[in-house]
Amino acid sequence: MKLKIENMPLFLFLILSLFMSSSLQSDSNTSFLRAARAGNIDKVLEFLKNGVDISTCNQNGLNALHLAAKEGHKDLVEELLQRGAPVDSSTKKGNTALHIASLAGQKEVVRLLVNRGADVNAQSQNGFTPLYMAAQENHLEVVRYLLENEGNQSIATEDGFTPLAIALQQGHNSVVSLLLEHDTKGKVRLPALHIAARKDDTKSAALLLQNDHNADVQSKSGFTPLHIAAHYGNVNVSTLLLNRGAAVDFTARNGITPLHVASKRGNTNMVALLLDRGGQIDAKTRDGLTPLHCAARSGHDPAVEILLERGAPILARTKNGLSPLHMSAQGDHIECVKLLLQHKAPVDDVTLDYLTALHVAAHCGHYRVTKLLLDKKANPNARALNGFTPLHIACKKNRVKVMELLVKYGASIQAITESGLTPIHVSAFMGHLNIVLLLLQNGASPDVRNIVSSNFIRGDQ
Repeated sequence: MKLKIENMPLFLFLILSLFMSSSLQSDSNTSFLRAARAGNIDKVLEFLKNGVDISTCNQNGLNALHLAAKEGHKDLVEELLQRGAPVDSSTKKGNTALHIASLAGQKEVVRLLVNRGADVNAQSQNGFTPLYMAAQENHLEVVRYLLENEGNQSIATEDGFTPLAIALQQGHNSVVSLLLEHDTKGKVRLPALHIAARKDDTKSAALLLQNDHNADVQSKSGFTPLHIAAHYGNVNVSTLLLNRGAAVDFTARNGITPLHVASKRGNTNMVALLLDRGGQIDAKTRDGLTPLHCAARSGHDPAVEILLERGAPILARTKNGLSPLHMSAQGDHIECVKLLLQHKAPVDDVTLDYLTALHVAAHCGHYRVTKLLLDKKANPNARALNGFTPLHIACKKNRVKVMELLVKYGASIQAITESGLTPIHVSAFMGHLNIVLLLLQNGASPDVRNIVSSNFIRGDQ
C-alpha cells in the first residue's frame, strides 16, 4: 500500500520536510560556489536571486568571493562586491580574498580588491600577509603592486619570516631585488644584510649569512650590519651577527663602534649586549668621544647609568677636553648630570680652555643644570683661559635668569677677564640693557675702564 503524506504523523512530515529543504539548500549552495569558481556570472546571479546567501561558504570557509578571486574572475569579483560581499571576509585559516588572489598571482583581481578597500596588510592565522604570499610564490608584479600600495614588508609570520626571508629561502631573486630596492627607495641604498639588521629580521639575516655573506660587510658610509642593528636596538639580529663572527668593536668612518651608536641612541639592551660580548667601553672616535660621552650628550640616563656601572671612564676627554659632564650640561640633561656627579665626576672639571660645566650651562642658558651645579658647590667664579667667568658668559648671551642665579650664589660682578672686561662691559657692548640694569642694581660699578677693543668681546667665548 502506497504511503500517503496526509496519513503520516505531523511530526514525521515536518522532519521530512526539513530534511528535503536542507538537502535542496545544500545542493543550491554547492552549485552556487561551483558557479563562482567557474566564473559563471549569470548562474551566480540566478542563485542570488533565488535566495542563496552571498556569504555562503564551504567547509573550509571559502565563499564565492574567495573562489572567484582565486581563479581570477575579475568581473565576478566586481559583481559580488557591488552586491555587498564583505571585501575582507576570511576563511577558517584567516585568509581574505586578497590573500588568495595574491597567492594565485591574480594581479588584476588584487588591484580591484585593493581599490575596493581590502586590507593590504591583513594577517592570516599564521601571520601571513598578501605580500608574503605573493613573495613566496614568486609573483613579481603582484609584489610590486602591493609594495606600491602600502604593503608592509616588515610584518613577519608567526615563525618570524618576512617576505624578504621567504623570497631568499625560495631563491626568488627578482622578488628579493624588488623588495630590497623598494625598502631603500628615497634613502641611501643599503646592502641586503644591513636591511635585515635594520628590520631585526633574523630569518633573512641567517639566510644571507648562510650563503657565505661577510658579517662585517660595510655600507658606503663604512657601517656594518652590527652598527645598523645597534642604531635600532635590534638585539635579536645583533646576537645572530655576533654569533656569526661580526666584530663587536668594528670601527666605521670616524672611529665609531657599535657601542658608540647604541649609547648615542640610548638602546640600553644593546649597550649591555655589546659590553657582555667584549665591546670596548673606553673606545674613542676620531674626535675622542667615548660611549659615555655619546650617551651623556644625548641625555640617555639609563645608558649613562649602565656604562658607569660597567666602569666607563668618567674623566675621559674629547680632543677639545670635554668630559661627559660638560656634554650633559650642554644638553640640559639634568638626570645625566646628577648621575655623573653621584659617580664622583668633579663638578669643576675643566676643558683645555679651562671651561667648567657651569660655564657651559651658563652659555646655553640652562637654569636647572646651573642651579644643580651650584648646589653641588660648583665655583661660580671659575675662570676660563681668557678669564671669563660663568657670569661673563651669561651676560654676553643675555641669560637673565642664569645671571641672577649666579649672582645669588656669589658670582663676582666685578670679575675681570684677561682683557680687562667686567660683566657690565660685556653686557653693555652686546646691547643687553636689562642685564646692565640688573648688574647696576646689584652694585656693579659703571666706571670701570676696560683695556681692550670691542673685537675682544666678539672673540671671547
